[in-house]
Amino acid sequence: MQTEWILGLGGGLLIGLGAAIYLLGNGRIMGASGILGGLIDGSDRSLERLGFLAGLIGMPLLLRPLISPATETHLTGNITIVIVAGLLVGLGTRIANGCTSGHGVCGISRLSFRGIAATLVYIAAGGVTVALLRHVWGLI
Repeated sequence: MQTEWILGLGGGLLIGLGAAIYLLGNGRIMGASGILGGLIDGSDRSLERLGFLAGLIGMPLLLRPLISPATETHLTGNITIVIVAGLLVGLGTRIANGCTSGHGVCGISRLSFRGIAATLVYIAAGGVTVALLRHVWGLI
């Protein structure tokens, strides 16, 4: 019996709970790219942003030994592709003024047209990108 889906469900519930607490606690959307972007471009270097990012990075590191062994991916071992992909995702989040946490989790849950449209576009773009890189160019 496969139970890996339980970890995804648990993670999704925790992300939703975190987004709700963030919104109710300070009236702002929990968009990770916007929080990080405010630190990088210098527009807001508040402790709230630093604390959010510390928790975002630190908690999985702390909980990893308790939950499961490391998850392996078999998409690619090419570090250049991984770096380029990360940079393109970062560029896309800046162009779209948000990411999966801002548009996908918070935007869709608030029935925001902008959030729904952005989510549909980046999901479609991701699918097309994987199809091209895997089946047309054979890079992954």
